[in-house]
Amino acid sequence: MSNFISYTYEEHVITRQNKAEKVFLANFEADAPILENAHVIVNPYLINPLAALILFKTEKTASVTMTLHGKNNARENIVKEFSETTSHTIPVIGLYENIETKVTIELSTGEKKEFFVKGQVVPKAVSRCRNILTSIDYFGTDFMFLSTAGKSLPSAYDYKGEIRWLLTINTMFDLKRLKNGNILTGSPRYSRMPYNGTGLIELNLLGKIIKEYRMPGNYHHDQFELSDGNIMALTQDFHTDTVEDMIALLDRETGKVIKTWDFKDFLPQDQAGSGSQDAHDWFHNNALWVDEANKTITLSGRHQDALVNFNYETNTLNWIIGDPEGWSEDMQKYFFKPVGDLSKFDWQYEPHACVVCPNGDVMAFDNGQYRSKSKDKYIKNRDNFSRGVRYHIDTEKMEIEQVWQFGKEWGPSFFSPYISNVEYYADGHYLIHSGGIGTIDGFASDVLPAFLDRSDENVDVFSKTVEEKDGVICFYLEVEGNFYRAERLSAYHDKENVTFGDGKLLGELDITPTFGTIPDVEEVMKIVPIENQISIVEEEDKLVFHGTFERGSLVMIVLEGPDEDHGYYINTAAVRHLAMCSGAFLEKDDRTIKHNISKHGLSGKYDIKVIIDDYKYQTGISIFC
Repeated sequence: MSNFISYTYEEHVITRQNKAEKVFLANFEADAPILENAHVIVNPYLINPLAALILFKTEKTASVTMTLHGKNNARENIVKEFSETTSHTIPVIGLYENIETKVTIELSTGEKKEFFVKGQVVPKAVSRCRNILTSIDYFGTDFMFLSTAGKSLPSAYDYKGEIRWLLTINTMFDLKRLKNGNILTGSPRYSRMPYNGTGLIELNLLGKIIKEYRMPGNYHHDQFELSDGNIMALTQDFHTDTVEDMIALLDRETGKVIKTWDFKDFLPQDQAGSGSQDAHDWFHNNALWVDEANKTITLSGRHQDALVNFNYETNTLNWIIGDPEGWSEDMQKYFFKPVGDLSKFDWQYEPHACVVCPNGDVMAFDNGQYRSKSKDKYIKNRDNFSRGVRYHIDTEKMEIEQVWQFGKEWGPSFFSPYISNVEYYADGHYLIHSGGIGTIDGFASDVLPAFLDRSDENVDVFSKTVEEKDGVICFYLEVEGNFYRAERLSAYHDKENVTFGDGKLLGELDITPTFGTIPDVEEVMKIVPIENQISIVEEEDKLVFHGTFERGSLVMIVLEGPDEDHGYYINTAAVRHLAMCSGAFLEKDDRTIKHNISKHGLSGKYDIKVIIDDYKYQTGISIFC
């Protein structure tokens, strides 16, 4: 039976972390080590091999100064002060990989000790720096964090291009620092193709996951922390015919969805589509920016070539930045008229990552895919450009002026047909991340890089990240692989960010829809044929079914339960993805199907069987919900 069906039970990483933490804290309390024989735990939370915890106790209350020494000189040292206590738990963030890093602990009482802490070997899946140009005078001891858009791992690079932080789980999409110093990013847990994870995770830089926020419509692309701590996150309603066109407001403490916004309420779905639009993914929202003072949200809609602003209290449209061609006459009032030096003005096409500056200017990454609303004017990728752009808008006169751009002058060498972002630091000081570059024979590929075969010697997939200040490039980083966004962060925050106690699973997944009728086919007492390569991964709150099938086959998963059976139809038709902002869940064989089944709504013991065409096969596997 094991030759035909693969079954795995995967503990949630939160569960594994909770167990590991209980062990090292129990040992710490039992030993009560002083500084001289402090406990040093590398990778305490199992997913960050370049972090450690140093734990010790002091008889008297004392503050601690921790110095993580740089490899080359003292200017690379990272210094962090920790407040007074007698029980000290010192996080060490930014170890060098596979070598001993000197860490000095100095107490306010005068005691001092040097430790040599060895970072672990990092996985082969990391993306290495190819080229970096900056200085420690400019970049200091900050790290450039890159969030994933494929099989690479989330990583952070210092001013020398060395990896100083990473996660060995493939978290997805945006990575933002919260006001409490923790990181909020997408869950690595698969939920729905092409790239929907179960929700969001909040973790500290040690790698401890504090909370996972599960969402009924899953999470994609972006999120925003509000002043009250609650979170707006991009989602969708899988019970409708469209995707990536909703926002959910999440309660920070419970994970419950407080409210949702559906863009179909204020935007037409059949106008002015980009070259990548289809009826299913008509808007493709990839970013949001919240202005609580004005009660507005600005969105980036890749598949309408549009930056859209609406009032989130009244659900009414305010304005649209974008090429007005193809929009109906009654929609023209929402568009701006270009002013200023029009020889330097370009609209954005298939944009990502909108940012609203303090003065109301709007920035975005202009991917430039197709660079026209008319098919007969589409530009080949090898002749195109991507850029960061900033527009000044006058909402009274409905006028727009392009006041800055970076990237057009680099031409196709900076072209990303998808993903990427910009960041505003100050006027004239910006980050521009072209994270989706892919070439074949040195020319920009017409195929999204997520679909390119990186084992082909003629294929190259990489990312470029630039910081420009007053027209001068102060930072340039080129790394292997595509990355969704770049975010410059320090290793430490004002908050000390060591949190003990069990991580939590909050919110809930949707009830996975069942098919109305289970076909009445012959049940055979045979295991599923070996050529279908069936594997089932069970988790605490769901299971994921994998199988390989010929296109057009009738396939259904059947859960036979104590009171009723549940049938889940598996679509084996070929699916063409016009957008692929994360290829983390892609399979090498395009016949391989993944199907997620939430345990929400299930109760009792279920025997798993599989219908393929005219027969119902056994798997020999049962689950308990």
